[in-house]
Amino acid sequence: MSGRLTIAAVVVAAATMACQGDGGSAGGLRIEVRDSAGVRIVDSAEPPEGSRLGWRIGPEPTVSIGVLEGEEPYMLYRAYDATVLSDGRIVVANTGTQELRVFDRSGTHVATWAGEGQGPGEFTDLSQIEPWPGDSIIAWYGPQLGFSVFDADGTHGRNFVLTGQERVSPMQRFWPASASRDGLILVRHGPEAADTMVMQLRDGDGEVRASFGTHPSYEWHLLHEGDRSILFRKTFGREPVWALWGQGVVIGHTGRYELKAFAADGTLTRIVRRDHRQRVPTAEEVSAYIDTEMDRNRWATGSEALALRRRYEAVPVADHLPAFASIMADALGHLWVEEYESPADPRPVRLWTVFDPDARVLGFVETPRDLSIDEVGVDYVLGTAQSDLDVEMVQVWPLDRSRHQE
Repeated sequence: MSGRLTIAAVVVAAATMACQGDGGSAGGLRIEVRDSAGVRIVDSAEPPEGSRLGWRIGPEPTVSIGVLEGEEPYMLYRAYDATVLSDGRIVVANTGTQELRVFDRSGTHVATWAGEGQGPGEFTDLSQIEPWPGDSIIAWYGPQLGFSVFDADGTHGRNFVLTGQERVSPMQRFWPASASRDGLILVRHGPEAADTMVMQLRDGDGEVRASFGTHPSYEWHLLHEGDRSILFRKTFGREPVWALWGQGVVIGHTGRYELKAFAADGTLTRIVRRDHRQRVPTAEEVSAYIDTEMDRNRWATGSEALALRRRYEAVPVADHLPAFASIMADALGHLWVEEYESPADPRPVRLWTVFDPDARVLGFVETPRDLSIDEVGVDYVLGTAQSDLDVEMVQVWPLDRSRHQE
């Protein structure tokens, strides 16, 4: 994109809300839209602190699958992903048993597909599932990074791999990142220790449909200890984000509140920005960050834990806290951007800034803190959670979009 700005700006404030063609947003938030070499740039104000869009997640889940003790299908193990079919059935990727467990809309187990093995429709390292055309399911798995497609009845249709994977080393392969109901697969290539990544769109045969170029990836730090080196991510360093959004793809990183939207042919069409106040991490936040990382590495005890903590303390700290935490797109084409929270001052809920399909900010929406969201439908949120007893659960929460800005 050219660095020269062709100013065709439309500034939309509360007084000009009637100009819906180029701006306007719930709550009268400031939005500025301008063009730069054919790319639309949408700059939005940050919603007022404490305000909410008005969309509500119900007070409790309508479906909760997962028990500590009981029948085998309900005892989930490494249930890392789930999706909802058009008839309301919930398909859970229970990666600990390499199975796709199917439950009806009330949470009753009705079928189990696939399983561990080397045969057609079986897995050795099930990773993720996504909806696929015709109400099918696509699942990907390792170590060969293959794909399996199942129809709505669980019948295995076919396997395929990404074109060109067999001719390169594992370090040079593209890894699946997401898939769409239109039959497209977003893949990324980011070798270990590389601070950039390449993203492509592949079709249902694994062929390259489009390339989105090179983008910033994780910020790494190589820690030297005697004759060996250990790779760590910089404390509060940027992380790459991506999502299939509408008919295209959005890519960015958490170091800056700027997301680039591409059409399915690889053309950059839009840049999405939102006001964000950068803040230098405090000593308390750095300490809390290290405590969180140590909790994730609970395998380390005694002297190993002490050595690991010293390493984290030696890793450089980023100049600023992340601008946001993650992104996702919902069934109606809204873009959800999760607000970053300080590890020293966690929120009781997860907070998201929601943008409409034209990239105009709408406002803040809350979701349950302990729910890791897999999918946002028209009137539900699907995700995974853990109980106080570490019981894995897949839950469906009702979503009411009818309320207005508050």
